[in-house]
Amino acid sequence: MLAGLRTTALLTVLTITGIHPAAAEPGANFIALTPAQSAALGIVTRPLETAGKAAATGLPATISIPNSQQRVIAAPLAGVIEQLETAPGLNVSKGQVLVRMSSPQALELQRDRLQADAQATLARQSLQRDEQLHREGLIAESRLQASRANAAQAAAQAAERRQELALAQHSGGHTLSLAAPIAGNVLEQHVSVGQRVEQSAPLYRIARLDPLSVEIQAPLAVAGQARVGTTLRIPAAGASGELVAVGRAVDPGSQSVLLRGLITRGAQNLRPGQAAAVDLDLPATAAGQGSARVPLAAVLRHQDRQWVFVISQAGSIAGYRAMPVLVAGRVGDAAIVTGLPGNAVIVTGGVAALKANWLGIGKE
Repeated sequence: MLAGLRTTALLTVLTITGIHPAAAEPGANFIALTPAQSAALGIVTRPLETAGKAAATGLPATISIPNSQQRVIAAPLAGVIEQLETAPGLNVSKGQVLVRMSSPQALELQRDRLQADAQATLARQSLQRDEQLHREGLIAESRLQASRANAAQAAAQAAERRQELALAQHSGGHTLSLAAPIAGNVLEQHVSVGQRVEQSAPLYRIARLDPLSVEIQAPLAVAGQARVGTTLRIPAAGASGELVAVGRAVDPGSQSVLLRGLITRGAQNLRPGQAAAVDLDLPATAAGQGSARVPLAAVLRHQDRQWVFVISQAGSIAGYRAMPVLVAGRVGDAAIVTGLPGNAVIVTGGVAALKANWLGIGKE
């Protein structure tokens, strides 16, 4: 019933403006209209926005930290937290002490290192003595080779004990002083003063926040045009960068593809975990009739095809022509289409009136 009323009202407008199905000649897809008739029907037009411009805008994205810029400060040995030198949100420099903890195992490591050093010294002295005896012809070659092997093994064991103590960041006695491996910002604190922790327990998470990563969910049509190096922008934050990876997998639910970018300018205006809207400057296709953005309201369906009206001329007759397009995806309130010439002027308002005249609604 409602559809019938709308059709009746539309036919009234068409009759008043003097538009008849015969005006669609020449060409079945051409609709002849004078400027006055176009104004009466409320037709609005605008130039086509081709893919050479910001063809993908407002793409949903999430800001994250590149994996290479994150570090976790963990307990090298089991022990008790004696002192915490920083807190989440603060910046730290490389080599700055973040945690002081006591550990009985540190004393054991120190003892083992001293024993290994002593054994290495003894083995080295024994080797020097055997070398002298061998030169004098008092011992066999086999005994000298055994002394050399023993000295090498003792030296290797001493080096291993020294490395274990260094990795534990031993600072004397039973105290360990854990320092920041990189300069950055403290994101998380997992312990408190006085807490007992096991070996490898996480204590802090720190990260360098410039540059930042951005994970973009893009429609298939946009992902098909995106390339590594494509410029991206986050206008709300005044940030920009470029794509570093274009995903190959498609999310089954949203039919979107993950694009990963790197924010190299304006990263200080963003925070990890923040939601953002990203614009991509997609490259124009080699052909003149590449992808373009048009409002969803400008696209109509007829006979299982999709069409867009464009300003056209048939000889001396001005009007509009329905052109078939292929809709490859959606970006916000716009559709990504192919099949339109780059210089086309499309109809964005009054589409229903043009469709009624094109299809000959009311024709006897």
